[in-house]
Amino acid sequence: MFSDFINEVSIQAKMENIWGYTCKSWQNCNQETIQSFLSQCLEYNLDPQFCMSWVEQHQAEIPNWQAVSETSLDWVNEHTSMGSAISIAEQEFS
Repeated sequence: MFSDFINEVSIQAKMENIWGYTCKSWQNCNQETIQSFLSQCLEYNLDPQFCMSWVEQHQAEIPNWQAVSETSLDWVNEHTSMGSAISIAEQEFS
């Protein structure tokens, strides 16, 4: 099962596995798949801003990057505390 596998790997590998599961490729990244990717990152305790920084490194490979970027920024602002990074420690105590 995907959720069992994802919990046994490094942060980079976890993020890449989530990417492969949600977006599958840079060319398949769109407004819908990027939201799924960010949601999964958050679900597996990865900072969505960190994950989005990784995605931004590949923006030249992503069709319609501007729309994908705007969607991801809106998602991060909506799902994190004013767009600030969420630490795992803060999540464990809430």
